[in-house]
Amino acid sequence: MNEGSYSREPSREPELRTILLGVGGRDDSRVDALVDVVKEVASSNTTVIIVHVFDTDSYKETVKQVADTEDEHIEPDELAAQMSTTEEITGRLEADSIDYEARATTGRKGDGVVEIAEEVDADRVIIGGRQRSPAGKALFGSTAQKVMLNAPCPVTFVRDRE
Repeated sequence: MNEGSYSREPSREPELRTILLGVGGRDDSRVDALVDVVKEVASSNTTVIIVHVFDTDSYKETVKQVADTEDEHIEPDELAAQMSTTEEITGRLEADSIDYEARATTGRKGDGVVEIAEEVDADRVIIGGRQRSPAGKALFGSTAQKVMLNAPCPVTFVRDRE
């Protein structure tokens, strides 16, 4: 090659081995969009970690709803696997032979997603959020902003399609 010239070969994206998919109570309306994005970037060697972050009150309330008792102790990961949004996502991932696991923690949502992304050495984080007004498009919700600014890897934001 001559000095100053460059190759036009397409660059290859590195294979994503671990994708963290952060989901919450409001993501039931964007399951299709979230799963579509996962399928676009996942390979046969990818594991999708579906993450729920519960605050203390929502964790206790969800345990009461799932277990029908306040006394039942359910580990956060087990509770996350029983969430309807997670069950819907896992059914779709299974249909496409994509490996997955459900994880959860308690605390602040943005911090929890970032912590688990670091723990699993995520290659990509995918999170959803609602569509904003034209003036609000420059801003994301506090959880999305926290994740985008602090995640140890690239973050894909999936907004509502409506």
